Amino acid sequence: MVLNYIFIGFFVIAFVVALVRTIGYFFRDQLEAIGLVFDESDLYVFRDMVQSTFDMADTSIAIVLTLIGVMTFWLGILRVGEKAGVIAWLSKKIEPFFIRLFPEIPRNHNAHGAIMMNFAANMLGLDNAATPFGIKAMEQLQDANTNKKTASNAQIMFLVLNTSGLTLIPVSVMALRAAEGASTPTDVFLPILLATYFATITGLIFVSIRQRINLFNKTMLLVLGGLTIFVLALVTWLTQMPDNFAEKFSVVSGNLILFCVIVGFILLALKRKVDVYQTFIDGAKEGFNVGVKIIPYLVGMLISIAVFRASGTLDWIIGGIEFLVSWFGFNTDFVGALPTAVMKPLSGSGARAMMVETMSNYGSDSFQGFLAGVFQGSTETTFYTIAVYYGAINVTRTRYTATAGLFADFMGIVAAIIIAYIFW
Repeated sequence: MVLNYIFIGFFVIAFVVALVRTIGYFFRDQLEAIGLVFDESDLYVFRDMVQSTFDMADTSIAIVLTLIGVMTFWLGILRVGEKAGVIAWLSKKIEPFFIRLFPEIPRNHNAHGAIMMNFAANMLGLDNAATPFGIKAMEQLQDANTNKKTASNAQIMFLVLNTSGLTLIPVSVMALRAAEGASTPTDVFLPILLATYFATITGLIFVSIRQRINLFNKTMLLVLGGLTIFVLALVTWLTQMPDNFAEKFSVVSGNLILFCVIVGFILLALKRKVDVYQTFIDGAKEGFNVGVKIIPYLVGMLISIAVFRASGTLDWIIGGIEFLVSWFGFNTDFVGALPTAVMKPLSGSGARAMMVETMSNYGSDSFQGFLAGVFQGSTETTFYTIAVYYGAINVTRTRYTATAGLFADFMGIVAAIIIAYIFW
């Protein structure tokens, strides 16, 4: 039901804002006297909104085609890993933690391995690999779901943790900053790590309270405490390295680990005398079928977001925030980077465009350019993920998934602003 209201809201709000802009254009002379400015772009806002539906329809299909290719490969590799026994071994190792985090999922369930692979790919900044693992995990969680049209507690917990986006290696953000000429592209590394960690913990606590999960038992405290120590140790180590080391470490380690996974799965399957190629093909077939299944969900959500953006509503939101912050007497420097933060839960490509635009307008070495990079790496494409993951399993009642995901995003944004001011 939440996605239903969000979908309707995007169109209705866009229509109202566009109507106000159009009417305002015809009364621009009178309105200018009270400080309201309208120009030629306001006259053609409905044209832009309609065009955005066609443009985003093309973009959506392009995204799906890319996703089908990626999923075809990675689901094939995942099937090889299953036959090699790696997924079962991984599931057994993480089971003590996961049976407390996902109490309704039976012991030795296949979903545990896919969830872990998804988390690992996200932490390494490898979004393309994370999505197939995530969809596979949702399909396996669906097996244990008693109400197939309604999101289960386990699916909500998994998706919220997924969208909170704990990132150890923000490769794409550092690459964009380098492309825009930033003197130190890796300066966003530690702020992103800390902001995403805070967002992940926030999302975990929010969902745990709703699902009455005890976070204070020994296993949960050991795992979360160990993760915290690991993050702090990584931060401490990297801060002692040369400025360009973090970027090189990120690029090399993330992709090296991922390719080791591929080769490891293949060699272990070979050792077990598995027909590796045929097993890969069997798993790869799922990628195509899932890709086709999510097209309506993805197209619907992305077009509604495109219309919302083309209406100018985002500009009004940012302008309103700047006015309020200024009215209360606070520093407004961070507002210039907010378009990236606001756009990221809606559209990954849109957020990247906003980040590049911010760096172009203010400079890649400006505070606004720096903060835009932190926003880009510390929040997740919540609506895209919800549409794709739930669409793949035909779940229509998502319960409080969007609320929890957006709350984690919001807290991540707040943390990013505070941390950016500290590091700047």
